[in-house]
Amino acid sequence: MKIQERTGAGAGRSAAPAQQSVGDRLPSPPRERKPALAALAALLILLGALGATMLVLRAGDRVEAIQVTADVKAGDSISEDNIKVVMVNDDSGADFVPWEQRAGLMKLQAKSTIYKGTVVVGQMFAKKSAMEQGKATVGVSLKEGQYPAGLGEGDNVAVYRVGTRASSTDQGSSSGSSGSSGADNSLLVERAVVESAPASGGDGISGTNKAYTLTVDAAEAPAVAQAASAGEVALVLVPGK
Repeated sequence: MKIQERTGAGAGRSAAPAQQSVGDRLPSPPRERKPALAALAALLILLGALGATMLVLRAGDRVEAIQVTADVKAGDSISEDNIKVVMVNDDSGADFVPWEQRAGLMKLQAKSTIYKGTVVVGQMFAKKSAMEQGKATVGVSLKEGQYPAGLGEGDNVAVYRVGTRASSTDQGSSSGSSGSSGADNSLLVERAVVESAPASGGDGISGTNKAYTLTVDAAEAPAVAQAASAGEVALVLVPGK
């Protein structure tokens, strides 16, 4: 009987809840959160990613430019037949002419020779000269009777050489008489254009002389200038083209 009581007593003691040990740590208080710092960090990360993306996109930004496919000589212009479109980096710093502006570029002329394969920039071109290639302008000072009345700018004229030289030519072709066989030789220019004319009433050059500027073929200019310096030029009004 005594053995059973002890066993029961021991069982009762083991069923009692164990007490908490003195050495266990107390729970730490919750950490304080800082939402402002977290938002700032997120913003900086976002800005950095955006900046890197913009640099990558800009480095790869390409535009359509104009490249010549044949040599363009000084004074010449580009055309649809000697250009093509190419892609170039927009951040290169060069003043490339955009492909959509090619029509305006065709109205300009090259300052110097542009060689095949060159991507053109604006500095290579200038405004076209008002003078058409193969033409020249010559100034003449004429007395009354050497020009028709009412002659003005834009009129078409034939230029003849008159005076002692023309007469000598005519006389040499027909002894003792001034025949008409030399008339064709006195024609200097079949058709010239009056670029400028004095206002009505004369321009005051040595009495009744009037100064006119004529556009002629470049090959005809020396003969007209020589005759004009000798005062042996006469103009005849002819129909326009």
